[in-house]
Amino acid sequence: MLDAAVEIVGTGGLRRLTYQAVDTAADVPNGTTSNHFRSRDLLVAGVVAHLEALDARDWEHFAALPSPGDPDALTETLASLVHHALGPARHRTAARYTLVLEALARPAIRDPLARAQESLLTLMSPWLEALGSTSPAAHGRTLFDYLDGLILHQMTLPAENFDPAPGIRTVLAAALPPAA
Repeated sequence: MLDAAVEIVGTGGLRRLTYQAVDTAADVPNGTTSNHFRSRDLLVAGVVAHLEALDARDWEHFAALPSPGDPDALTETLASLVHHALGPARHRTAARYTLVLEALARPAIRDPLARAQESLLTLMSPWLEALGSTSPAAHGRTLFDYLDGLILHQMTLPAENFDPAPGIRTVLAAALPPAA
């Protein structure tokens, strides 16, 4: 059901997120979604939590590359994640941005989104520490802010021959000690 809900939000926006739409997309009996999520706010929170779990799974998959102390390995990992967010996981990326914008009007969404971001920062911190970052949390936040903007712009105003690696290298070089 949550995969279906993410797909609905990512392709049609939050206005399309209804119990009936999720039941239909998930091919479950009518009423199943409302039995699991007793309010729309709980359904939206479930979507955010599901996105968090999917993002963590993707990070663990892509970060399984060797040499966490190698800046080139981190650059390539992050570039792969960017391409994944723009390709196979595009509907999830669109759902996340939809929810971020919805948080402007619905503050209840902010906390789950913040927790999701913090969990990803926790996953990235060991890489940045291994590269000599003196402030992995702050550097990770800056890097994620850059990646969010990069992905958003590529989704909305796509550049031909897009390669995220040079920009990622620049951000990492600014955050890390010269020896890294």
